[in-house]
Amino acid sequence: MTDGHSLLNLTADEVLTTTRSVRKRLDLTRPVERSAIEECLKIAQQAPSASNRQHWHFVVVTDPEKRAGIAALYRKARELGKASRPSMAFPSQEREIIYERVSSSADYLAEHMHEVPVLVIPCIEGRIEAASYSGQAALWGTIVPAAWSFMLAARARGLGTVLTTVHLNFEREAAEILGIPYEQVSQTALIPVAYTIGTGFKLAPRDPLETMVHWDSW
Repeated sequence: MTDGHSLLNLTADEVLTTTRSVRKRLDLTRPVERSAIEECLKIAQQAPSASNRQHWHFVVVTDPEKRAGIAALYRKARELGKASRPSMAFPSQEREIIYERVSSSADYLAEHMHEVPVLVIPCIEGRIEAASYSGQAALWGTIVPAAWSFMLAARARGLGTVLTTVHLNFEREAAEILGIPYEQVSQTALIPVAYTIGTGFKLAPRDPLETMVHWDSW
């Protein structure tokens, strides 16, 4: 499904397994066409939703001042999180190396968030925290598939994304910057979007299936 933007030569399985969290390989100098974002959003609209009710919204932020405002909230939230984070113990040196690599990548994104050409904030109608446990699950289960579909469609078009959530510590402030009705709409993530530096991405290392799959009982 494309209205004109060329797709990478990837199979469906390759799109699913190589849509990585992209931070340092976001091309901060190349503009992203509005039409490319709209193609990805049309695909996101086809995601499954609770009771087949698509009560989601996507706020697409391209205005430099508003991007800067959201980026400042993101940095503030990340710094607060780092300051309050207890010293961490790792089960292995490999896990520690992975954590340090991801942390360095996240620090880079925080420093350059305002330079990312497009920021996308998936939203859902209603206040998630006001819903029952099952109601919250239904709301997350509606917006997260749509956000992931958007990210997969972006990958197929050579765009990189990463789903972040720390700015939600200042959700109300972000709502004020973007005119989102805070009492009626919940922001659920912040997805930076840019073309990637190179389009080749590999599968990530994962634990064997038997460490996380339970057949018939735990």
